[in-house]
Amino acid sequence: MEVKVYSQEGREVKALKVSERLFGSPWKPQFVHQVWLMEEAGRRRGTAHTKDRSEVSGGGRKPWRQKGTGRARHGSIRSPLWIGGGVTHGPRTAKVYARKINKKARRKALLTVLAQKLRDREILFLEDLKVPEAKTKKGLEILKKLSKISGFEKVDPKASTLVVLPRKDEAVWRAFRNIGHISLSEARNLNIADLLSHKFLIFPEEVHRVLEETFLR
Repeated sequence: MEVKVYSQEGREVKALKVSERLFGSPWKPQFVHQVWLMEEAGRRRGTAHTKDRSEVSGGGRKPWRQKGTGRARHGSIRSPLWIGGGVTHGPRTAKVYARKINKKARRKALLTVLAQKLRDREILFLEDLKVPEAKTKKGLEILKKLSKISGFEKVDPKASTLVVLPRKDEAVWRAFRNIGHISLSEARNLNIADLLSHKFLIFPEEVHRVLEETFLR
């Protein structure tokens, strides 16, 4: 399987043979959705917290005597029956929402999404990605040139685009991080949520090697 590789000036420079194992998986939406839900559950933070009767203030004494008042008996105003009392079965920070994800399943789902994006022509392969200065202006200039490539006209600050780097490059990171809907990630940190939440992916050629080392070994 071959893909076209472009320079960051927007010119086609060569063809790159990519791994069939990396970009040849069939599309399985139900499987991808299942893994995506598991990943999102793992990111969920249990910050919601209600106080039970042992945590609310007050209630140090019995509201009234047990018998003889004609009213129902109560032992504490901390009771869930009282306004301002504890909450029964409310959300607690101790709850963990994470679900177990099989490592092979997560990897398979990620490769499935990558393959589909390649078939949909949503992955733009670059020979390299370098910026002379770590300035947003330089990042915008590169995007403008890339948007002239046939099929990638919508790769601009308004499009949801993920720039995938083979390794952390501070200059590139600073040049693109403040641009509209552009996000950045290292290849080894790719996940389903990143891939599904961005329309286009920009891959410098070296990313292919990093993906093979990370997800095919």
